[in-house]
Amino acid sequence: MNQLTEIKVPDIGDFSDVPIIDIYIKPGDTVALDDALVTLESDKATMDVPATAAGVVREVLVKLGDRVCEGHLLVRVESGVSAAAESQAAVTPAKQDAIPVPALAVPLSPVLPLTEEKDTPLSPGGKIHASPSVRAYARELGADLSRVTPSGPNGRILKEDVTAWIKGVLISPSVTTAPSGSGLDLLPWPKVDFAKFGEFEVRPLSRIQKISGQNLARNWVMIPAVTYHEDADITELEAFRVQINKENTVGAKLTLLAFLIKASVRALQEFPTFNASLDGDSLILKKYFHIGFAADTPNGLMVPVIRNADRKGIFEIAQETGELARQAREGLLKPGDMQGASFTVSSLGGIGGTYFSPIINAPEVAILGVNKSAIKPVWDGKAFQPRLTLPLSLTADHRVIDGALATRFNVYLAQLLTDFRRVAL
Repeated sequence: MNQLTEIKVPDIGDFSDVPIIDIYIKPGDTVALDDALVTLESDKATMDVPATAAGVVREVLVKLGDRVCEGHLLVRVESGVSAAAESQAAVTPAKQDAIPVPALAVPLSPVLPLTEEKDTPLSPGGKIHASPSVRAYARELGADLSRVTPSGPNGRILKEDVTAWIKGVLISPSVTTAPSGSGLDLLPWPKVDFAKFGEFEVRPLSRIQKISGQNLARNWVMIPAVTYHEDADITELEAFRVQINKENTVGAKLTLLAFLIKASVRALQEFPTFNASLDGDSLILKKYFHIGFAADTPNGLMVPVIRNADRKGIFEIAQETGELARQAREGLLKPGDMQGASFTVSSLGGIGGTYFSPIINAPEVAILGVNKSAIKPVWDGKAFQPRLTLPLSLTADHRVIDGALATRFNVYLAQLLTDFRRVAL
């Protein structure tokens, strides 16, 4: 006896309205257990939704571009031998009538000339089968996706396909390099035969690098960001941290990052504009304090989030940041662990450097960069004194935060770190 199974979106953390960028099945297809049915793409990663039952696809209840959340009904699958046999019989004649069009997600009607469709640029969201990140990459290079030959599953255009098309354009200059009305007048990416200059190695980017690269490129282009620098005297704070860690032989050790997060929360409370997001002509002022922090992993940079940092003590923050950083390095972070930050701290103190300009993590309006502390001579009015100095680099969205406000924030934060008792005021 056949059984109808409903397959829904599984637990994907706190993400909602996640777009469907690929659908691998259609009614009548036979699927095995754990076969990929659809692909979802969040701001941080792509996720395949597997089949939880084997059988014949009876209904596909979503389409490309639909936005879904946990529990959304995707597919109905009928299990049973008779259903599989019926599917095989139904699929065979359909294949004879289908017209293979590699660049399109669906077959065209036989009466529509392929050349007409081929020569007409298709807007994003049309019949081109490509993910949003690939579409963005194509727009960046001025590539016409309707002319790109796909190599991915089910006629999906991959980033490599766009790159190959651009290379072909360089060889044949007569091909149009940018669609009319694209708004961008960009030259194609330079084609270089690296073998002419010496030995080289090709190393594919990690998935994290690919996804974060797209986000960073968008943020860099769309946010008019300015970076403001300030030095904080943390001589007493560091001495206090070392002393407490000597006394505390059990449990988590205090880290400078934990103090930075706690001080940042106090500064955000004093300057609420920094704990906001820009939404058109409105500013969303957040009443919660979820602080993201950059974690260096073998696969690239990740940003876990400390939720409600205003309600947590320094030891609790130190323990949580350490645990989240470990999970990030081991690839164990859940999607929800990297969502909802209202402000981000990016600390390079363990590596070095003097100052840098961190890129804002949209939709936040500011990010704090921190480098390695160093002993510097500071004039006290009578003589130079050796003081432990921490370089701070605050990048702010100039549409929301002007230079005077950003400087006040930096100065206030430096005061908190110099005398941490101010955090309790």
